[in-house]
Amino acid sequence: MELEIIILAAGKGTRMMSKLPKVLHTIGGKPLLAHVIETANSLEPKKIIIIYGHGGEQVQQTIEASISQNISNKIQWIEQTEQKGTGHAVQMAAPFLSDQNKALVLYGDVPLIQTSTLKSLISIKNSESPLSLLTMILPNATGYGRILRDIDGKILGIVEQKDANQEQLEIKEANTGILCAQVKQLKAWLERIKNDNSQEEFYLTDVVGMAAENYQKIPSMQPETIHEVEGVNDKKQLAALERCYQKQQADTLLLSGVTLMDPERIDIRGDVNIESDVTIDINVVLEGRVTIKSGTIVGQNCLIKNADIGANTRIEANTVIEDSTVGDECNIGPFARLRPGSHVHKGGKLGNFVETKKAEIGEGSKVNHLSYVGDAVLGKGVNVGAGSITCNYDGANKHLTELDDGVFIGSNTSLVAPVKLGKNSTTGAGSVINKDVENEELAIARGKQKNISGWTRPIKKS
Repeated sequence: MELEIIILAAGKGTRMMSKLPKVLHTIGGKPLLAHVIETANSLEPKKIIIIYGHGGEQVQQTIEASISQNISNKIQWIEQTEQKGTGHAVQMAAPFLSDQNKALVLYGDVPLIQTSTLKSLISIKNSESPLSLLTMILPNATGYGRILRDIDGKILGIVEQKDANQEQLEIKEANTGILCAQVKQLKAWLERIKNDNSQEEFYLTDVVGMAAENYQKIPSMQPETIHEVEGVNDKKQLAALERCYQKQQADTLLLSGVTLMDPERIDIRGDVNIESDVTIDINVVLEGRVTIKSGTIVGQNCLIKNADIGANTRIEANTVIEDSTVGDECNIGPFARLRPGSHVHKGGKLGNFVETKKAEIGEGSKVNHLSYVGDAVLGKGVNVGAGSITCNYDGANKHLTELDDGVFIGSNTSLVAPVKLGKNSTTGAGSVINKDVENEELAIARGKQKNISGWTRPIKKS
């Protein structure tokens, strides 16, 4: 018996107070729905059916860009043009389910559900019933459907908040909405549900009462934490779950040997691979795909996005690294910015207020401060003085600057590309270099200094 998964993601999310469809709001830099899809895929289902509605094309396009092609190939999108309730949404998926399989129902706005919890739910031995439920005990279950049980604890059904009487509203066990059922029996129940309730909607929860009529016991279980099954209905709930998610990520890093100076002041917005004995200071944001090797120290207030950082490297405070690679034993920052395409090789150094873009910084080379290096290839042991820049753009095209091994660039040098400086060549401070320089040569290109004796400064008039 294979597994097929239905994800309900058609809601508008009015309380989000946003034009963006609710399931496209993000946690950890990833859409809510993408979190659910990736968790669903971890269960190795035969297919994933997504019932979508509001923001249709935008939802599809955003999600397809957020997940891998392998996952995308499993997805079948079905549009629910009229939102008539959860039962109606699952009815729309029913014709595409195989009778011999199991169906798991998930929700696009419940992003933190864990794979381990779902594995336990779908593996419950349900010989006494073709249906199993995920429920939760809440100190205050307001807003949730309540689980109705008899004196022996047998599940009798579920009553929605708006249809519950006062006694039922006192029940602490709430419905998460997540259930697993044998498809053949689920289809039969779906044909019988009606909308004779205060909302005039077709409730999926009605199938629980139908199951209770025919089976001795409906198996149920609870998640390890309440956060797993909490949904997002407004920005306040979104922010709360963001913090839960970030705590989970921080705990994972701590348990793998990473030192976090304050686990509550790190944000992970992507897929990170950080080795043991890495130290990360406060207010660091890791975004996209990030790899950091052992022994590296990341200072406070850094942003690292889609980057590979080598071992025993120091990333000083307030540094931004994006779509770049930093090798072993480097020193970057403070206040450095590595733009896309930068590659600093072993032992390289980029100091304060240095910006690079599409630049190869060779082994042991240094750009210590106040410089811009773009569209450039630097060899080994190059030293770039303060205030020097590569003039790589002529207003239409980008051009390459090449500095061979051992080149020394004097402070405040402008290198007008395309230009190449040979091995161990030197430029005088304040030079504008627009011609190639051969090996071992000194290039000086600046106006001749003139001193005027007896010159008097202007005096401010009263």
